[in-house]
Amino acid sequence: MTVSKPENITSRSAALFEEAKRYIPGGVNSPVRAFRGVGGNPLFFQGGEGAWLTDEDSNRYIDYVGAWGPLILGHRHPDVIEALQAQLTHGLGYGASTEAEVTIAKTICKLVPSIERVRLVTSGTEATMSAIRVARGYTRRDKVVKFEGCYHGHVDGLLVKAGSGALTLGEPDSLGVPKAYTDLTYVLPYNDAAALEKLFETNGDEIACIIVEPVAGNMNLVPPVPGYLETMRELCTHYGSVLIFDEVMTGFRVALGGAQAHYNVTPDLTALGKVIGGGLPVGAFGGKREIMEMIAPMGPVYQAGTLAGSPLAVAAGMAMLNAIQKPGFHDELNRRSKALMNGLQARADAANIPFTTHQLGGMFGCFFSEEESISTFEQVMACDVERFRRYFHLMLNNGVYLAPSAFEAGFVSAAHGDEEINKTLDAAEIAFAAL
Repeated sequence: MTVSKPENITSRSAALFEEAKRYIPGGVNSPVRAFRGVGGNPLFFQGGEGAWLTDEDSNRYIDYVGAWGPLILGHRHPDVIEALQAQLTHGLGYGASTEAEVTIAKTICKLVPSIERVRLVTSGTEATMSAIRVARGYTRRDKVVKFEGCYHGHVDGLLVKAGSGALTLGEPDSLGVPKAYTDLTYVLPYNDAAALEKLFETNGDEIACIIVEPVAGNMNLVPPVPGYLETMRELCTHYGSVLIFDEVMTGFRVALGGAQAHYNVTPDLTALGKVIGGGLPVGAFGGKREIMEMIAPMGPVYQAGTLAGSPLAVAAGMAMLNAIQKPGFHDELNRRSKALMNGLQARADAANIPFTTHQLGGMFGCFFSEEESISTFEQVMACDVERFRRYFHLMLNNGVYLAPSAFEAGFVSAAHGDEEINKTLDAAEIAFAAL
């Protein structure tokens, strides 16, 4: 069995990377692009169409990164392009309010019922940062709870790793982050309800909020165990803390109403990311009216953004939100993702490769592990990273672009049809045989 193999896979990209390193730290504008997790030269891309990306050497790849999640319709979806072209005839932005902002805010509130009021921002990091600030302002408390393996953007107080004990405050996970910031952040194991309950028993009255990826997507894809999210909800209600769901990845992707709709657990605040902009730079945070009305100009919690509600991002976002509301959209997305995971699992099993998959909506995770299911950060870290590195390059050499890290979720879009799924499975069969 053969699949089309890209030619000259690194020539132009390698030259560009060398040039980039002369001007950009590490040659990249986001660390994961550097391929440090898999080795080799990072690819530079010139364009995308549907489920496919084209690199600077004109090689084509089936794309399972999707700009890290927002391209739920695939690259250059005609509705999104048409909306952008229409807005360009009116201008790029005004630094002032538009009717389109009202339309997208109303749509978000309709699709995510827990969001009664919403504020647009320009990134997922800004959304989580702002959600935490308003939670602290609302509760008049300072302490934050987050979970090992969950990433909420490069906010100082959230770049935290676990301390030496289960109930200790976190330690800075990056130089440049003052320890005084992380001294306000508790870091607990993901999917450990008992640790969460113990923390609240001893410190609940000082905790402003919990922030969590309801489905972890930054240590590959790890779903919550039954009852875990419900425990968070109960504890926050009992102790008067704010429950924040970081749905930057999961919002509108795992279900129309996000992970909170899928699991039927209602947060107080929700952070959303670039999926609401059709791939353009945008984000949002929103939730209960009484919490959101703490924000200026109505309340004393300050938050602002010159480019918030960018007309271009809102236009693309509304085109995307309209498309995903069509009947059966998420059912079909889920079917395609499940077919991909089932096919990968079958081919790994046939090659006697220890392999485990998770899938929810248009998100998926693959682990080189003997475990039947992965639910903890420790299990993720015990996976065979070296085998993943080899697998990544074998897939890349056969025209499949995966996230260049063993610790990132993958994404299927509406543009991934049976042809793309089958080609991916053919490439995987070759890769597993080589492993």
